[in-house]
Amino acid sequence: MPVTEQDVMTALKDCYDPEIPVNIVDLGLIYGVKIQPDAAGAQTDRRQDIEVEMTLTAPGCPAHTQISQQVKDRIEQLPGVNSASVNVVWSPPSTPERLSQAAREKLGIV
Repeated sequence: MPVTEQDVMTALKDCYDPEIPVNIVDLGLIYGVKIQPDAAGAQTDRRQDIEVEMTLTAPGCPAHTQISQQVKDRIEQLPGVNSASVNVVWSPPSTPERLSQAAREKLGIV
């Protein structure tokens, strides 16, 4: 069964910025998920390559490498995934408007 964007987003809810007690999905840090089948795979055993575009809460975030690796590792644990790559972008920047309602409540933001 092919991996879906929802599968990836659900998996990424296990990933956290070590300084913020909210997952990176609810923080609004995931900007996009691209899923491509592995052309080398057999028709019945296709594995997919996943590319995630994300940002961090601030440029120069000291946990940049740790968070990116956490995202890559978590996606590659999904059944049917061949490989994952993470592209960190700074535009548009992370803003409080991107927070989910759950994140707002957890952080005490009204």
